[in-house]
Amino acid sequence: MNTSRSHQRELTLEEQQELEKLRAIIEQAIADGIITKGERDRISATMRADGKVMAEELELVRTLINEKVSKGELTLDYI
Repeated sequence: MNTSRSHQRELTLEEQQELEKLRAIIEQAIADGIITKGERDRISATMRADGKVMAEELELVRTLINEKVSKGELTLDYI
């Protein structure tokens, strides 16, 4: 699995669409304040669907999930 550092260049239209799809999936998953194993797996599969993980995808997970977990605003229901 490659990690793409696309922040060093402009994202392609396809990459922008992938990022927006991931954002929508994450926002849907966090809406109730709990992320289940199934939601986590769906997020992970979406990120890996094209065989690479972009730095922007990791940043979305960090800001939309990890930061909220550390602040107590979101619960992980699979640990």
